[in-house]
Amino acid sequence: MADILYLTPGGAPHVFQPPASALEGEGILADKRGYSFDGCSPNILMERAQVENGCISFPGGSTYSLLILPNVEIMLPAVLQKIEELVDAGATIIGSPPLKSPSLMNYPTCDRQLQEIAKRLWGSLDTPTTLSERKYGKGRIYWGGPFSMSEDELYPSYEVTAELLANIGVPEDFAATGPIRYTHRRTENHDIYFVANKSSHVIEADCTFRDGGNQPELWVPVRGEMYRLIQHYSGVNGQTTIPMRFEPYESFFVIFSRRQEEPQGIDLPEAKFAEPRQIAVVTGPWDVSFDPNWGGPEKIVFDELESWTQCNERGIKYYSGLATYRKSFDLPDLQSFEGDLYLDLGDVRHIARVRFNGKDLGVVWTAPWRRKITNVARVGDNFLEIEVANLWTNRLLGDQMKPDAGIRTVQWPSGLLEGKPWPAGRYTFATKPFDGKKLPLLKSGLLGPVTVQTIEFQR
Repeated sequence: MADILYLTPGGAPHVFQPPASALEGEGILADKRGYSFDGCSPNILMERAQVENGCISFPGGSTYSLLILPNVEIMLPAVLQKIEELVDAGATIIGSPPLKSPSLMNYPTCDRQLQEIAKRLWGSLDTPTTLSERKYGKGRIYWGGPFSMSEDELYPSYEVTAELLANIGVPEDFAATGPIRYTHRRTENHDIYFVANKSSHVIEADCTFRDGGNQPELWVPVRGEMYRLIQHYSGVNGQTTIPMRFEPYESFFVIFSRRQEEPQGIDLPEAKFAEPRQIAVVTGPWDVSFDPNWGGPEKIVFDELESWTQCNERGIKYYSGLATYRKSFDLPDLQSFEGDLYLDLGDVRHIARVRFNGKDLGVVWTAPWRRKITNVARVGDNFLEIEVANLWTNRLLGDQMKPDAGIRTVQWPSGLLEGKPWPAGRYTFATKPFDGKKLPLLKSGLLGPVTVQTIEFQR
């Protein structure tokens, strides 16, 4: 589900690049702003686009309120003819008329055909100095004024496009009072929003969803839990605002049904966004086991949790693989606490499996690093076992260090080097050397702090 469809220029293969103002943030994970968008090639537009309820739509379910033409003078007559059909059926477009065909087929007749279609659509080939609206069939064309661009701009700025959408009655798809990223998909009966905290801090934000409705549901993907949000939202002018609390990097699905009456199904508990309450901190030494076959010690004691890269022992500093942390600790009287109990691992690099009192609680692979222990925790002595795996980078870097040269021999089962033992001095092999000066060691292991928390997430 998006609002803006940018048409790419024709001709040679073109990599779609939206206007920089349509994004916020930096890097490859820059976020779309309140109005979402996609890019589309002329061929896809001609083959698949149609108009439904005044919006351009595609067979896969994508719909768009606006089609923005590229700021180029050339376009195939067949493409402009398709655009004319879309506008006549009710589509809204932004852009100036193209003047020339890029093809030599039927030249110069093709240029005349293109200009004839353009004159019918725009009424003139001269771009007006002020913003102009032209009605054509059931649709509209906006051009001139703020949509008159310089030669080095392919599309108008996000701000002028957003202003136009607001003026024609299309509010932003999503807005939040904090740094929350989103995406929106639509099925036959539901609107599905994915919202995520992109920061390392707890965020409390009011999130406003344009395509909301009654009985919103909150799905927690990491824990596989679903809740109702009946008492925790408000609706104004068809939009739905939900106060939400996000742990660092936490994400949710917010689901809205478009059915008049939702069929009877699972009676979901009601969500309540509440700050976790810490009831215990797991402190003291940990028993840790590494795999000796990968250079680590079979048994060692960590007086406190720290990254493996901080250890002086090379078998730990450059270790890559699995390590198991074991710890016994006491819990207070649990009946005095309301809500569910969770074990919070603090920070993990980079994935962990949790076992609590002999019960396998599954794998945690992203923040927040929590597993529910309501039904397995007990007053007094509890036994915790956490199996952690890191990435291969540290072992690859360590295998290139001179102090490790010649300390180990390998023998290839495939018969390489005539099957003879070879003093390799390494555990891993790669076709490309790793440059330790450019690629630092990665934090690894259970970093903590490990705590037990109660969260009144439902009532």
